[in-house]
Amino acid sequence: MAEWKIKNKDDGKNQIVVDKYNPLILALLRTRGIRTQEEIESFFQFDYEKDLTDPMKVSGMEKAVGRIEEAKKNKEKITIFGDYDADGVTATALLFDVLEELEFENVNYYIPDRQIEGYGLNEEAIKFLKSGGTDLIITVDCGITAVEEVEMAKKLGMDVIITDHHHVPDKLPGALAVINPHLPNSGFKFEELAGVGVAFKLAQAVYKKMAPDKIDQLKWALDLVAIGTIADCVNLLGENRVLVRYGLIVLSKTKRIGLQEMFKVGRIDISEDKIPDTHKIAFQIAPRINAAGRMDHASVSYKLIIEKNRVKAREMALEVEVKNQDRQKITSQIVKEVEILAINSFKDKKFIFAQNEHWPVGILGLVAGKIADKFKKPTIVLQHQEKELVGSLRSIPEINIMEVLEECSDALERFGGHAQAAGVRLKKEKADRFYEKFERAIEKKAIKEKAVLVLEADLEIRAEDVDWEFVKELKMMEPFGMGNAEPVFVMKNLIIEDMKIVGNGNKHLKMSVRAKNGNPKIFDSIGFSMGDKFSDLKKGDVIDVVTTLSEDEWNGNKKIQLKLIDIRKSNL
Repeated sequence: MAEWKIKNKDDGKNQIVVDKYNPLILALLRTRGIRTQEEIESFFQFDYEKDLTDPMKVSGMEKAVGRIEEAKKNKEKITIFGDYDADGVTATALLFDVLEELEFENVNYYIPDRQIEGYGLNEEAIKFLKSGGTDLIITVDCGITAVEEVEMAKKLGMDVIITDHHHVPDKLPGALAVINPHLPNSGFKFEELAGVGVAFKLAQAVYKKMAPDKIDQLKWALDLVAIGTIADCVNLLGENRVLVRYGLIVLSKTKRIGLQEMFKVGRIDISEDKIPDTHKIAFQIAPRINAAGRMDHASVSYKLIIEKNRVKAREMALEVEVKNQDRQKITSQIVKEVEILAINSFKDKKFIFAQNEHWPVGILGLVAGKIADKFKKPTIVLQHQEKELVGSLRSIPEINIMEVLEECSDALERFGGHAQAAGVRLKKEKADRFYEKFERAIEKKAIKEKAVLVLEADLEIRAEDVDWEFVKELKMMEPFGMGNAEPVFVMKNLIIEDMKIVGNGNKHLKMSVRAKNGNPKIFDSIGFSMGDKFSDLKKGDVIDVVTTLSEDEWNGNKKIQLKLIDIRKSNL
């Protein structure tokens, strides 16, 4: 059973009171480090004109825009070099569309094959681009570590402009311009932009220099900025909060025929009357865009986004839908295979290690994530290639997987990522050595950390606190995501008025609950995939819950619904 913990309980000191906001909303902001009146007002106000970084003040931007302008003048060939995930694909499409709108005559794109080439610039791709007549390479969402590759491009007579948002290494590539918000004195107000956000700043600068009278039309690109930013799980405060808030509105009325057809084929309910939230992007749109790169090649999704012919867009949307369904089926099958392995071979170990030559590289991260979530153990899943093993790792909150990999670095060719997710590449002959080092490092970490599952909530609230006005103010805190997670609450002493198991396979727990203190409010609640977990509960039981609040609409009737995260009987 998880331990419940309330974040940063208020001590009653130094609390700002702003009359127009519910005290509970102010308490939620304090859990996010937003305390002063200025910070509070800034959080709730969205000003596209005032709150964004001036692109012309960004380090490297003048050089980059000058070189792009020169390329147009001389009719040089520009290749936009992107990444194969949703952030990279949207960034590539955004920059391609901008240059096309500004009547550049010779613009190309290149997205590497995940299976064959892997991430980022590579020598074979650079040789290919040179043979095709490329004069200028503009990277999006990649390139910050490509020291050797940029040097090769320069020797072959090509200039390189790097736009990236990943960690800045000690040694930078010798590109014509490097634009990255993590650079010292970068000129960015906000460091946590996604790759598509950095590409958008370059697009703004190009418009300011070459077509300032048309820059307003760039706002239509915010749909792609919202998709890529949410998909990449970057911090949704500061500049990202503004870009995503406006981007979701633009997405509701997008002019992109490819996205319109994706919505129709996927039955994604988005329209001017139904502005999507971040959840819809993260769980319905981004997976479809990512599916092409995972199952085949990301250019399938890229071409769909930029397609202007509705008949072709429909065909492409159907293809993307099939790839997404295939991704789901194959992921599910591999998860079952790894689950059996985990139960039979790793029951007494502190980690799970799985490998197979037939598992597609593109979905190994998804598989590792599902296994790590289910078994609460760091998980590594690898594909056997001809000479190497390539794969993904996912960890648990108590263990920083990058620290573990650092201890195994001499057995690895390449590795990278962050505390909870990483990727690795190693020679086959070093596989046993890597396994042994990995096991020792995990065992050491597990003993040191003594992992305890902790479930954090923002606040404890009462039934009488929950009304439509409170739900309305919660929506003002959107968009939710990294850095501004959807608020989680503890509610105690609720009586179960009614309950049943619903959904295919009786997976979900549906209940009606009311406060034991006599408050007349009755709340519908839903616990997804909780049908088996809480089978001992019955009508009349008094429970405490960890939950989020949402607005549920059915046949025109609106209700406040509890979306349950965990349940326990009261006074346990």
